[in-house]
Amino acid sequence: MDELHQLPIPLLVWYRENARVLPWRSDPTPYHVWVSEIMLQQTRVAAVLEYYRRFLEAAPDVPALAALPQDQLMKLWQGLGYYSRARNLQKAAKQITAGHQGVFPNTYEGIRALAGVGDYTAGAIASIAFGLPVPAVDGNVLRVTARITGDGGDISTSAMKKRVAQALAGVIPLDAPGDFNQAMMELGATVCLPNGLPLCEKCPAAGFCRAYQEGRTGELPVKAAKKARRVEERTVYLLFYGDCVALRRRPDRGLLAGLWEYPNGLADGTVWPARWGLSAPRLEKAGTGRHIFTHIEWRMTALAGELDGPELPEGWVWADRTALRDVYAVPNAFQSFAPQVAGRLGHF
Repeated sequence: MDELHQLPIPLLVWYRENARVLPWRSDPTPYHVWVSEIMLQQTRVAAVLEYYRRFLEAAPDVPALAALPQDQLMKLWQGLGYYSRARNLQKAAKQITAGHQGVFPNTYEGIRALAGVGDYTAGAIASIAFGLPVPAVDGNVLRVTARITGDGGDISTSAMKKRVAQALAGVIPLDAPGDFNQAMMELGATVCLPNGLPLCEKCPAAGFCRAYQEGRTGELPVKAAKKARRVEERTVYLLFYGDCVALRRRPDRGLLAGLWEYPNGLADGTVWPARWGLSAPRLEKAGTGRHIFTHIEWRMTALAGELDGPELPEGWVWADRTALRDVYAVPNAFQSFAPQVAGRLGHF
């Protein structure tokens, strides 16, 4: 990976001229960098900006995050997906409060030990917030490095990630590790784009990039195909009474843990309202939806109806449009049915 030794100076010059202005870059405290990096996992910058602002208003520091009620935390995260990120943020905040007297740990090892923090996030926080010369290797960095060096290793493997981290550790500037890591991420996000469509004419590494010089940008990086997702056919029940819709909380562990949902079950012929001890004299089809998780795909059909009475099973609640808007976090998996609910309750 000799090409990487030519990278730091042109990369940093490019970054200082082209970096996007982002709130966590303008004020890179450990807490701000941490929250932003967790939000940015699997999520585009444009989608994160408003969430980041609202999150810091509600939880401006570690103690405030540690004390945030769970429903408020989930409501703040609603729509970002991968909700375990939010739960781990709060778990880590409680770790910092209990084990570090509320002071964010300032070593790579201390940061890495926090809940929900992996090698990449620890490297990002350590370098950006504390100036430690530690690489931060995410998907963007793997793609940039694989193309510059012409490395055909599978970027989904731990061996390739380790090789890239070791190579970058040998070239990261000791006086600007945070800028270097952010520049690598920025280059991958805005220039060295995925799916064979990089903007090589704008890249500061074009003069020594192996993939560009050899016409291999469409071949690199190499990544093994993912396994096919399991498909589940599900029936979603939009159950109303008066000006409210029924919600139930999902279990504390597993998919969408602790969030609120419209009651649903596998489309296996079971009459679910009766199984839950409810009586809905008439159920009508109210639309279809599809949602893709990492390893599973839900194909959903909604049935809507009015219940005979207000009694609900334990753990369920009635939610009016104000509560849906302000209190209960219903994940995007059920967004397909928001128009039907809004049509019944009014927009929220």
